[in-house]
Amino acid sequence: MYVILVYDIITDEKGKKNLPKIFKICKKYLTHIQNSVFEGNLSTANSVALKKELDKYIRKDKDSVIMFHTREERWMKKEFLGKEDDKTSNFL
Repeated sequence: MYVILVYDIITDEKGKKNLPKIFKICKKYLTHIQNSVFEGNLSTANSVALKKELDKYIRKDKDSVIMFHTREERWMKKEFLGKEDDKTSNFL
């Protein structure tokens, strides 16, 4: 499945410690697109693993992660406004 993941981490003291860990976990499974936005194809197993790893650091009362799922990237139109920096265009 094709996934777009966005997160919003409150940058209090604990959040500042968790933010690099959350970024690293997301980058392990997906392509970093912009600030706190990632995209890519995930198997069901990898999707479960990603959520399990993130669950260790996401504070349910303060932080937010949203995952948008679709069957394939081709079903989603990507439109840029402003600077176009498509990091996924490097893939063959």
